[in-house]
Amino acid sequence: MSLSVVITGANRGIGLELARQYQADGAQVTALVRNSSAELGTLGIRVIGGIDVGRDDSDAPLREAMQTLPPIDVLINNAGVLSNESLDDPAFDRMRWQLEVNTLGPLRVTTALRPRLSAGSKIVLITSRMGSMSDNSSGGMYGYRCSKAALNAIGVSLAQDLRGDGIAVGLLHPGFVQTDMTGRQGQITASAAAAALRARIEELSIDNTGRFRHANGETLPW
Repeated sequence: MSLSVVITGANRGIGLELARQYQADGAQVTALVRNSSAELGTLGIRVIGGIDVGRDDSDAPLREAMQTLPPIDVLINNAGVLSNESLDDPAFDRMRWQLEVNTLGPLRVTTALRPRLSAGSKIVLITSRMGSMSDNSSGGMYGYRCSKAALNAIGVSLAQDLRGDGIAVGLLHPGFVQTDMTGRQGQITASAAAAALRARIEELSIDNTGRFRHANGETLPW
């Protein structure tokens, strides 16, 4: 039986490349997106639109989608947003928006789809080393940093809560990737980042659940 993979935010960037690579390897891929894209439409995978992970009322469409999903082997919480705030421009509304999408979004998706997860399933949170406290040597980026630090806390709690069910949780930083989110200023392509992430997902197990890792295999500091 082919691997069943569900990916949020798969309409572009890393999520699109993950969907492309898993589909090419024969996996049964489902993309959960707010809006699809022409590129995603060419893959021939199942696309469920109208899923806004940053809203509480996404619960209903997520649970409706769950009814038609097969048991999930890998759930990749990839959807995310980025905004740049500073002391001079704190922009609290943008900070709240990042917390809703980057932090609470993965928890909304995971809790809604939990009935499709079972022993051996893997939950992946695409996080960022910018959520690391000890790695922060430049300041700024208040909303993004705190949203990813809080996501890391959620990931560790999920790992503890789901350990007894045999479900592993991985917190993965993809690197500085050339995507629309970074203004194409990254160090690696989305394709390379997706391949590295897949390698880490393959390694994910109950033995290393809850760890914060770079896609290159490095363990990152909290």
